[in-house]
Amino acid sequence: MDDDSGAVTRFALALYRSSNVSPACLTLQDRLDVDVNLVLYAAFVGAVRAQVLTEAHLNSARGVVDEWHREVVRPLRSVRRRLKTGPSPAPSPATMELRRGLQRLEIKAEVVELAELDAVAAEHDGPHAGDDASARATAAITVVALSISGRPPAELDAEILEAVAVIATAAAELANDPPA
Repeated sequence: MDDDSGAVTRFALALYRSSNVSPACLTLQDRLDVDVNLVLYAAFVGAVRAQVLTEAHLNSARGVVDEWHREVVRPLRSVRRRLKTGPSPAPSPATMELRRGLQRLEIKAEVVELAELDAVAAEHDGPHAGDDASARATAAITVVALSISGRPPAELDAEILEAVAVIATAAAELANDPPA
């Protein structure tokens, strides 16, 4: 296997900056309570690595990052979001500066998580997933959405399916022109 050191992180950061991907990721995060980094990781596994993301592989990845995500990333996000409207003295100029600082820390914590997912990807050599990068990414992201949310496929409504499609399409485009 080639040295993919940092490949997940580079891909995820570039993908998240792609047109309409950030709001699509936040839709999945807010509607299904999924870890956006796992969505971006799934897109990498499908679109770039051309591998099937199995439930077992996803559970392995989750096992590596769940504690960090739950105990570091989510609390930072929760406090940052709370400062948008309160408690008193928020919102104020001082608390908005604090909020921006928390956002920077949250992003750094997310990058630490992505680095852990880089290691998981380097160890994974799953089955080949077919020739269409967008379809592969869609399938992998759907595994994350269904597994983490615990919903059956029929409960993935149009908004969720559209969010998955936006991310998968951008992932396929990025896979054809990967970030350096």
